[in-house]
Amino acid sequence: MENKIRSIEVIGAGCAGCAKLHDLAVAAAKELDIDTKVEYSDDVQRGLAMGVVQFPVLAVNGRPALTGAISDLKKVKRAIEKGMIGGGSEVSGCCPCGGDCGCL
Repeated sequence: MENKIRSIEVIGAGCAGCAKLHDLAVAAAKELDIDTKVEYSDDVQRGLAMGVVQFPVLAVNGRPALTGAISDLKKVKRAIEKGMIGGGSEVSGCCPCGGDCGCL
């Protein structure tokens, strides 16, 4: 699979859920053979500027891909893969239609 990932970032407030999502994102990137470093930011304002209000946020290429406490590696991998092909978001309310259809 061609790597079109420029950035992967977890944005949160430093809670256990944030750390878990970061760990899952690192594991997902490794399994997907992505050499982009998974960054962590505690700049909640950055997440708010992306239009999300639920944290933590997994952002792929500067766009929200997942929000909230996630403990499913498959879901994180799917969100990153969608970012690799320029696909949509799994974040409710982040699609132009306002739903969670991933139509971006």
